[in-house]
Amino acid sequence: MSKIISGKEVSAQVREQVRKECEELKAKGVDPGLAVIIVGDDPASRVYVNNKKKACADVGFVSEEYALPAETTQEELLALIDTLNSKPSVNGILCQLPLPEHLDEKAVINAISPLKDVDAFHPSNVGRIMIGDYHFLPCTPAGVMELIHSAGIEVSGKSCVVIGRSNIVGKPMAMLLLHENGTVTICHSRTKNLTEICREADILVAAVGRPKFVTGDMVKEGAAVLDVGINRDENGKLCGDVDFESVEPKAGFITPVPGGVGPMTIAMLMKNTLKAAKLQNGMD
Repeated sequence: MSKIISGKEVSAQVREQVRKECEELKAKGVDPGLAVIIVGDDPASRVYVNNKKKACADVGFVSEEYALPAETTQEELLALIDTLNSKPSVNGILCQLPLPEHLDEKAVINAISPLKDVDAFHPSNVGRIMIGDYHFLPCTPAGVMELIHSAGIEVSGKSCVVIGRSNIVGKPMAMLLLHENGTVTICHSRTKNLTEICREADILVAAVGRPKFVTGDMVKEGAAVLDVGINRDENGKLCGDVDFESVEPKAGFITPVPGGVGPMTIAMLMKNTLKAAKLQNGMD
């Protein structure tokens, strides 16, 4: 029987800390602000943006939304980012991905000032994460680390397996585990003997984007299993990359979906925005 790590509880604690520090900043005349850009009307993106606005209101940040039509040009989007880069009241800039196909995602990410890049996607922030000298961490991997710490799980010396090699989750996740002296293996679609590799993991992070991909026979007895996936199963029900029913009896720790890593992502975005406000005002 495993211990369930509740992202709802841990994210509430993170938000409470951010709320407290936000009040302290306001008392010093700094009002942290996050600008969110959404292009087009993708329904999932709209849900994410609304959740981010709610989180800003919850912790006391100023929230600015820039909802642009789907036919917005590259030039128009880059001009908006340029304006926000030089706007003192905006501490963090977030452009909701994915963008419509005619827009260059890479150019958009590169246009955001590294000091306002609260998603930590800019190449200079990615490089800083690599060498361990960073201001911001990508929100989802940072949230996973927060859950690991909250459960009192020791990373140092442990065998850590990350399934997935995306720039947003898999790669930075591996670096964060490595920074805490984990021995890290990254697995992906071309990995041979995936089941055997996963069975060796003391800490297993699933970020593959396939429903119920990790099954009980892939998990070591007593392992910590962290599920980053958000999918729909064959019945349309929300589920993760981990088959909870078969894995939960074997794992020592496990995150549920929903209510696990998901709430942490937005909580860490709030933490990054607070950090950006401090950096830009010489308080960090």
